[in-house]
Amino acid sequence: MREPIQFECTECHRINYSATKDKKKSPDRLELKKYCRFCRKHLIHKEIKK
Repeated sequence: MREPIQFECTECHRINYSATKDKKKSPDRLELKKYCRFCRKHLIHKEIKK
């Protein structure tokens, strides 16, 4: 079963992206380099708890 997750910018701490993932196959938190429209830069976004 796939569960929804959200990504938070590491610099401004705003929630910018959402996705789904299978928690059984990848239990650890994801870190992706995405564009933050508030900082206007490509930064690392970390998965957060709801």
